[in-house]
Amino acid sequence: MSTCDLDTYECSDKGLLMPFVNEYTWDKGFRAALYGVGLLYSFLGISIIADVFMRSIEMITSKTSPVRIADPTSNTGYREVQVKVWNDTVANLTLMALGGSTPEILLSIIEVVGNNFEAGDLGPGTILGSAAFNFAVVGVCIWSIPNGETRGIKTIKVFVVTSLFSVFAYVWLIIVLVVITPDYVDLWEAIVTFLFFPALVIIAYIFDKDYCSKKAELTEEEAATEFGLDGKSTLTGHDAVSKEVIADILRKIGKHPDVTEEDEAKIAAALLANEVSHDRMWYRINAVRGISGGHRLTPAVNEKQREIVDAIKTGMEVGSVVSLDSLGDHGLNAIVEVETIDGTAEAESDYIPFKETIVFEPGEKSKPVEIKIVDDNEWEPDEVFFVRLTANPDQHCVIGKRSISQVTILNDDSPGKFSFAEPSVIVKESAGVCHVPVTRTDGADGRVVLQWEVNNQTAVFGKDYDKNKGELVFNHGELTKNIEIGIIDEQAFEKDEHFEVVLTGCTPGAKIGHLNRTIVTILNDDEFRGLVSRVVNLTNTNLDMLQLHTATWGQQFKEAMNVNGGDVDSATNMDYVMHFLTFGFKVIFALVPPPSIWGGWFAFIVSLALTGLLTAIVGDLASIFGCLIGLKDSVTAITLVALGTSLPDLFASRSAAVNEKYADNAIGNVTGSNSVYVFLGLGVSWLVAAIYWTAKGTTFHVPAGTLAFSVTLYIIIAVLAMCLLVARRYLGIFGKAELGGPRGTKWGSAIFLVTLWLFYVVLSSIQAYGHIAVDM
Repeated sequence: MSTCDLDTYECSDKGLLMPFVNEYTWDKGFRAALYGVGLLYSFLGISIIADVFMRSIEMITSKTSPVRIADPTSNTGYREVQVKVWNDTVANLTLMALGGSTPEILLSIIEVVGNNFEAGDLGPGTILGSAAFNFAVVGVCIWSIPNGETRGIKTIKVFVVTSLFSVFAYVWLIIVLVVITPDYVDLWEAIVTFLFFPALVIIAYIFDKDYCSKKAELTEEEAATEFGLDGKSTLTGHDAVSKEVIADILRKIGKHPDVTEEDEAKIAAALLANEVSHDRMWYRINAVRGISGGHRLTPAVNEKQREIVDAIKTGMEVGSVVSLDSLGDHGLNAIVEVETIDGTAEAESDYIPFKETIVFEPGEKSKPVEIKIVDDNEWEPDEVFFVRLTANPDQHCVIGKRSISQVTILNDDSPGKFSFAEPSVIVKESAGVCHVPVTRTDGADGRVVLQWEVNNQTAVFGKDYDKNKGELVFNHGELTKNIEIGIIDEQAFEKDEHFEVVLTGCTPGAKIGHLNRTIVTILNDDEFRGLVSRVVNLTNTNLDMLQLHTATWGQQFKEAMNVNGGDVDSATNMDYVMHFLTFGFKVIFALVPPPSIWGGWFAFIVSLALTGLLTAIVGDLASIFGCLIGLKDSVTAITLVALGTSLPDLFASRSAAVNEKYADNAIGNVTGSNSVYVFLGLGVSWLVAAIYWTAKGTTFHVPAGTLAFSVTLYIIIAVLAMCLLVARRYLGIFGKAELGGPRGTKWGSAIFLVTLWLFYVVLSSIQAYGHIAVDM
């Protein structure tokens, strides 16, 4: 009987756990295809177990504790509130950073341990490749912001700290591998590398709390913000939707003959979900579920519903008149900054730039802001500029999600075009008067008189409403006016009735727009209240379906075995394909304990172990596949493995950039993760290996050549990328924000950052094959 030596077959000795069978005797091309498909499939598995892992982390970091605060209005003199145990900055840099970087960190550790405590290329290469790819992620985020909009970093002090550490971490690698002990890592160097991680967390926490500056005694409102009592939404639940909110949304939706109550509930859920701010973990989990055909965390709406949602959001978020509204406690002073930003309209030539501090006195709910428009007496197309609202963090004011307003400068040498603001209007029978808004665009010059009339439909003139024709006068410069029609309340139950209002004529020179008709629906009060109640219940049900955590194993298996988590009606064809491909992983990982057990720690431990096992398999697949197609481990790591583990972060960052009002959740992860990669990924693996070799009386050998070149190259692109972000924050040409801004500079920034990543990949690969000499 003959024996088989693995060393006699190409690439058969590359794996720690693999090959599982004697496949090394098969055709090389077939083996390469098999391992390539297996690697891609394993990336899906990594993403799905990461979803489970991050849910456990979210449960842990969302833990609250009861705290008593003074309340003179209470009989006891205090009230009890729930505050978060974990500080947001500490959570982001510890457990949440671990959740997003687990594959890279574990791969580095597993490679060293499985390689008899010798240094390898796959782990460090994946860390550097992922860190470099993060700058391409920033580029995608910059490009993804809609034209004319910007997103800036809010917690700038923490961002500066993590940015400096993200560069210093790699400078430290050069110091260790090239300067202090070339090609070797002493035990003390490994210990210091690892200890930089808690140092980063502590320093970031100090700057987050602003302990380095003198602070006045906190007011009750400031304490609420400081300790997490400001009612910010979390992933673990939502407040019940009020009837007043739903009634307001129903009025905005209007009456559409083909929109059902179920449609209205989904539209309401989508609008309410859009107003909630989420952390990066939420976007990461939602991105993974989108890739795998799993249960999404955003309401699914069809094309018809999406059109209505977008129309309402546009009406809510953009206006031609700037008015600041204050919500919350009106008994305190609130100080905000108001600043204009160029769009197609330019400061000085089209309007006088405005940058002032606005103070809301106690009791004030709104304040107008007057911005002077330059009238050059020349015809120009309508132009726009933007007004941005910000708050100094020291004031502890919270800016609402609509922090930017668009202002349109109309060509005032034309009387304009007149249209109804909405295709339908809803009014309660007891309202007394129906206000039908008419808007003026493409000019605002002179006095214009509009003629309008009403056509009976199911509602009848004289019985249900009191006017069937009239005139509406727009004076010079007026942009919006209402047609007022009296509604007759018959004090009797009637079904919904409706009539049509039509713009029939206008002053010569003016024009009637495309939307020259609108339907007014009169709702019986009892009928309207019933509709609101039904839609409230349906909306709460829709929002309940967006819950992140599952309470039982049964719920986990139900979600795992059904496409889109059971929401079959909203599933797409691609959802079915991805659900079929990932079904096995979903069912296996449904065995992980639900996060509700032991506060998430049980799920954390089990999912971490499964992530480690799958990461070891990914490492074997990547090494053998790269070997079979002629790629070195270092090149396989910075390309295939880095991309495979980082793509969910790309989707998550892009979604956070588009949907959040600040850039923290989109790009704040870049600087944090890039330093955590080194301090945990290399720090732990170096520490384990250094202890092992020190115990044997020698030193841990880490060849500096290729690694030192890649690290130096990374430092260069990191510094260039950080310089760009600083320039974007402070220069008007970029919009004075890290993300978005004018179209030209937005695209230029995105292309520059993606090019930096490609530059890193190409030069690192060329050097790995010896085409670039390294003398370090």
